[in-house]
Amino acid sequence: MAVAKVIELNTSSTIGIEDAVKTGLAKCAESVKNIQGAWVNDVKVVTDDAGNITEWRVNLKVTFVVK
Repeated sequence: MAVAKVIELNTSSTIGIEDAVKTGLAKCAESVKNIQGAWVNDVKVVTDDAGNITEWRVNLKVTFVVK
């Protein structure tokens, strides 16, 4: 029998959503093993005064198997 656990993390990127997700998962994988997948829970953008996007922020729920 396997038990799965879900953790929540926030990550950001100046490049885009996909980069934010990849960066967050890579950092998470440094200390969490057996990652099975992730949900993108929420996306937020930070803008400058002119309305240009300066940063993408992503909230992830990461699932991993506990052995």
